[in-house]
Amino acid sequence: MPDAEQGRSRRRGRNETEDERADRMWQELIQEVRVAQMGVQILFGFLLTVVFTPKYEELSDTDQKIYIVTVLLGACATGALIGPVTLHRLVSGRRIKPEAVRWASRLTLLGLLLLLATTSASLLLILRVATHDGFVPYLVAGVVCWYLLCWFGLPMWARHRHTTR
Repeated sequence: MPDAEQGRSRRRGRNETEDERADRMWQELIQEVRVAQMGVQILFGFLLTVVFTPKYEELSDTDQKIYIVTVLLGACATGALIGPVTLHRLVSGRRIKPEAVRWASRLTLLGLLLLLATTSASLLLILRVATHDGFVPYLVAGVVCWYLLCWFGLPMWARHRHTTR
C-alpha cells in the first residue's frame, strides 16, 4: 500500500461495527491478559511456598509483615487478572460484549497495578533479606519508576503523541 494511502487508512480507522470492534478488542485483551496472568501466577505460586521454608521463621517481624502484604497483593492481582475470563464466561451470549470489554479492561488495568505492587513488595522483601542495607528502598523505588515508565509512561506518551482527535 503506498504511503499516502496508508496515511488515509490510518486516519479513517477501521470500518467495523460495534460488535466487530468489541470482538477484536476482546481478542486483543485476552492475549494481553495471558501474558500478565502467567507472570502473576508464577510469582504468586512462589510466594505461597516461602512460608513453608525454614528461612521464614528467621525473618524479622517487619519482613514477615511485608511478606503477608505481598501475598495478599499477589492474591488480589491474580483475582483481577483472572476476572476477565470469568466475566466473559458469565455474560457470554447476553449481547453485552462492548460493556464486558470495558469491564474486563478495567479489571486488567487493576490487575496490572496490583501486579506492580506485588512485584515491588516482593523485591523489597528479597533485597531486605539479601542485603540488610539502608539503600534497599531506593533500589526498589528505582525499579518501581522503571515499571511505571515501561508499563504506563511510554504507552500514555504514545497514546497522547499518536492519537488523532
